[in-house]
Order: sequence, then structure tokens, then C-alpha cells
Amino acid sequence: MRFLAAVVQLTTTLDVEHSLAQAEVFIEAAVARGARLVVLPENTSFMGSEAAKLKLAEPLDGSGFARLGAAAKRHGIWLVAGTLPESAPSASHAYNTSVLFGPSGSPLARYRKIHLFDVELGEGATHKESSSVAPGDAPCLVATELATIGLSVCYDLRFPDLYRTLARHGAELLTVPAAFTVPTGRDHWEVLLRARAIENQCYVLAAGQFGAHDETRRTYGRSMIIDPWGTVLATVPDGIGFTIAEIDLDALRSLRRRLPCLSHDRPEVSRKVPSTGL
Repeated sequence: MRFLAAVVQLTTTLDVEHSLAQAEVFIEAAVARGARLVVLPENTSFMGSEAAKLKLAEPLDGSGFARLGAAAKRHGIWLVAGTLPESAPSASHAYNTSVLFGPSGSPLARYRKIHLFDVELGEGATHKESSSVAPGDAPCLVATELATIGLSVCYDLRFPDLYRTLARHGAELLTVPAAFTVPTGRDHWEVLLRARAIENQCYVLAAGQFGAHDETRRTYGRSMIIDPWGTVLATVPDGIGFTIAEIDLDALRSLRRRLPCLSHDRPEVSRKVPSTGL
């Protein structure tokens, strides 16, 4: 089984209409190149303050989600719609939600970001996502006609147990919509992505934001597609755009037979409290 997949890199702004229109342009361009699966970045529709983003929160059948579902249907593709703010039970918080739409335009899976980005790194990288975002409480895996896809978002990348759980339950592709900061991106982005691909023997499709979004926020970009050996197959250069690569599931399954590390995993042992002596 082989097919083409694309990751889209955006510079989302405070202008929701412009941001979604920009995403639609690159979806169409990727489809014209043969992509059957397209992944958008985190915060697809809006990049601004957490408080302002909270005001845009909507249910899964809201206008933003519906517009991206319509794009999937229009082009007959599977679309990982980056993330949009989804309404939560508390008015003071929203979920940071990634939805996988199928070729019919219907949502097939919804993943609410589990790990929230509360850091004080300087260089424009001080954030407290939990001030307005409610954490999700479950991993998300969905079997499609293309592949079995595990969903994640940005800061999740630093928590390998999430990805091992997805791989242990059958994930072949891992999607990572992101808005990585510049200081963490330049030193950690590719290293973490390649590690998640290698240790889980999965393709990793990482779609990032790039550039200046307002006066205070910049993101790193370098969206990429990585194979299960850890080889970077394609990268988006600095700027907006997309890249495309072939996903070869036969090669993935062959690698897992030849190097069956997933079957050698012993979580029942490795999760025990470590011994402290003889």
C-alpha cells in the first residue's frame, strides 16, 4: 500500500478568514500534486492571545470545523485539520482540538491536546496554555482506508509514552500539528520527531507554523515527513507552503518484521518502580 501525504506550513494571523483561506489554498495545491492525506498545523485559524482564542471556541459542528470538513469533501481526501479551539464545559477554557476528516467531509476522530505548554523560556517562548485550554484525557487512534493514524499535537512530542501507546495499539502514521517556538524548534524539533519515528517504527507527519504572527510571537516552521527508519523524506523551507512524500506501508511492515522492537516492549516491567540496590 502506497500513497502520497502532505504537510502544510502556515503563518496564521489574527485574521481568521485569511488564515482559513490560506489553508484551503495549500490543501488544493497538495491535492493537485496527488496527496490523499493532508496535515495542517496547530492553530490553523488563529494565532493570538489565549484569551482572544478562547472567544473563538466552537463545537465540533461549528463554522471553522465545518469549513475544513467541507475542504476534505471537496477534494475527496483525508484531512488532519491542524487544531481549532473547541468549546469545553467551562466558559473559561476551551480544548485545543485536532480533527481527522474523511473524504466524505465527516469527522472520523477528535483528539484534544493532552499536554499543555506552560513554559518560561524567554526569546518569545513564555506561555501558559493552561490558562485558557482544558487538557484532553485520552489518546486517539483511528483506522482508515489509508493507514492507522495516531493523532497528537505539538508539546505532546516531549512525552514519548503517548506515542508508544499509539504504536502499541496499531498506529502506522503519527500526525503532529504544531506551533513550535523558535528556541525550542531550532534545537529540539527535528530530533524529537525523528526519535518518535524511530522508536515507534511509524511515519511522522509534522505540520508547523512559521514566522511572525504578531509583535511578540514567532514560530520555527520546518514542517517535515519522516519515515520509520528516521529518515527525513521532505521538509518545507522557511516560509509558507507544503511538502509531499510517499507513504509506503509495505516497507513499514517489512521493517517491523525484520526489527520487531515493538513486540519486544515490556511495559509491565519498565513501568515498575526502579530498584535502589542489590
